[in-house]
Amino acid sequence: MTPILASVELPLLSDIVVIFGLATLVILIFTRFKIPTIIGFLLTGAIAGPYGLSLVTASTAVEVLSEIGVILLLFVIGMEFSLKSLLSIKKAVFIGGALQVGLTISATTLLTYFLGFDWNIAVFFGFLFALSSTAIVLKLLQEAGQVNTISGRTTLAILIFQDVIIVPFMLFTPMLAGESDNVALSLMYMALKGALVILLTILSAKYLMPNLLFRVAKTRNAELFLLTIIVTCFAVAYLTSLLGLSLGLGAFLAGLIISESDYSHQATGKILPFREIFLSFFFVSVGMLFDVTFLYEHFFIIAGLVLLTFAVKFIIASIAVKSIGASLEEAFIVGFSLFQVGEFSLLLAKEGFRYNLLDDTTYQYFLAISILTMAITPFVLKKRVHFAYKLCRVPLPAKLKRKIKTGNSEPAPGLAEDNELKDHLIIIGYGLNGRNLSRAAKRANIPYAIIEMNPETVRTESANGEPIIYGDAANESVLEHVNIHSARVVVVAISDSDATKGIIANVRHFNQNAFLMVRTRYVNEIDENIKLGADEVIPEEFETSIEIFTRVLNKYLVPRHDVEDFTKEVRSHNYEMFRSPTGTASSEFGFDLPEINFVSLKVEKDSGDYIGVKLKDMNIREDLGLNIVAIKRKGRTFTDLTGDTRFKLGDIVYVVGKPEQIKMLEEELEVN
Repeated sequence: MTPILASVELPLLSDIVVIFGLATLVILIFTRFKIPTIIGFLLTGAIAGPYGLSLVTASTAVEVLSEIGVILLLFVIGMEFSLKSLLSIKKAVFIGGALQVGLTISATTLLTYFLGFDWNIAVFFGFLFALSSTAIVLKLLQEAGQVNTISGRTTLAILIFQDVIIVPFMLFTPMLAGESDNVALSLMYMALKGALVILLTILSAKYLMPNLLFRVAKTRNAELFLLTIIVTCFAVAYLTSLLGLSLGLGAFLAGLIISESDYSHQATGKILPFREIFLSFFFVSVGMLFDVTFLYEHFFIIAGLVLLTFAVKFIIASIAVKSIGASLEEAFIVGFSLFQVGEFSLLLAKEGFRYNLLDDTTYQYFLAISILTMAITPFVLKKRVHFAYKLCRVPLPAKLKRKIKTGNSEPAPGLAEDNELKDHLIIIGYGLNGRNLSRAAKRANIPYAIIEMNPETVRTESANGEPIIYGDAANESVLEHVNIHSARVVVVAISDSDATKGIIANVRHFNQNAFLMVRTRYVNEIDENIKLGADEVIPEEFETSIEIFTRVLNKYLVPRHDVEDFTKEVRSHNYEMFRSPTGTASSEFGFDLPEINFVSLKVEKDSGDYIGVKLKDMNIREDLGLNIVAIKRKGRTFTDLTGDTRFKLGDIVYVVGKPEQIKMLEEELEVN
């Protein structure tokens, strides 16, 4: 028995070692040149596959692992799919997204049909080229801090539409392959099955899963919570497969079931590591089908097809965005973001290859186009604004220019409102300290969000209107949901010292500039938490509640006498205002928050527009609206600055101004 088991298991084990070892080396090199990780996995597959060095023997097992990765990918998309958030940008999603997908399918179908392909294959090509890379584009936009710009939100909206449309694309693929003799009857059966599954999804999302997850979360057992999420994912996927629908559709619907509960963000964070591991097998398995010699032998044809793909997708995306009222510049910026072929296209292409919609040669051409468009995406996105403005300045006839320029320079309808938190306070833990701080923040009109691990507290306070979510702040997805990138102050008010350290590290991973305040039990824990990244640590021996809200109000530059009056009133009423449900007191305070911040920036560059230049020649006040109030150099702080003062490497510069303008100077002085 042992030799048989060894013969079955060891080939897969050796393949896993080869795949991950080679991928680590390739991605390490790619990271140096800022090439997306997906390209690294594809290249790993090409090197290790049958067209490369033939290092992988258990290719069937790798295929199975890749299928699990696809299921988890669609499951996470379902969990992140929010009907409420879609309604806020519905025009960009449903009109812009539908136009981009519809026009791309139409244009690609016509082009491929005239090239001699059958109509069903031509339509399938339309499906493939209609999709862009959500993984690459969103990652690059997040790194550049451009997700919440007008063009960033429009790009996100269209990508959301593409992510959802992949499900019907996968359902239609077998029909395009002629798997059904009666297409109309197949569509009717599929619609009935889909309606049944959707009905079960709605009932489960409304009644079953919230109660089940509430009971599971109450146990505070992380393993049970994870097991429940995984069972839900695969159980619904298995149910849809029994009904003759795709596993991917079931996984997406399972994600939707959980997305409507209070536990979706925690669930997403738990699943993401598994998704990334199994999804890496998918990209490796795709890369194993890619013949590098084919790219070399047909390079000029492939290069021409890449340029054609770039041009067609750029033009269509620009038209789609312009049609929803965006300016021409914004339309071009989005066009330069969505020109590539996406990872879902690779998934769909594998389905088409399985159903013989693509032959070996066509599949190789498609893989080459996909990989090359993905590879150039980071370089194009980096310069997309520059390219867009250059294109807008191309000389055109005045009449034509007026016609295409007509459009709103303001945000397009559905994109103007930005309800996301920014410059806000994040409260982690809703015990006594968290409650007191939230009431002080509410009184001062400071925007805030609360993260809490007690499901009963979350349910109760959410019903009372508090901006509270369930989750572990050591979980990346939970922090991203409260927009950690834009927070001004983060307060960790929990009693678990080990969990506190993990949270500090996680917060600093996303936001280096937020003021991070930590509550701890003992004085001897202060130094360690500060080393991890905390700005202030307040042990319980202090008057914790008052100390935290006082310092937070100071960080928001509330006048000191207002803070002192408020503190005196709290003490004089024996904390009555914090005990009462409404937080009322004998008098009402209204704090007028200034729109400025006071920060310190470190000069980490030895050259640049502001390095080594006299202050009087910088025009910082005129150009950026900032005031330089002091410079700390070699341990000494200088406040008597003159027009001849210059910034030097290693200086700490103290600046007063608005957060957006401070960010611009930070980019000039500090290394990202």
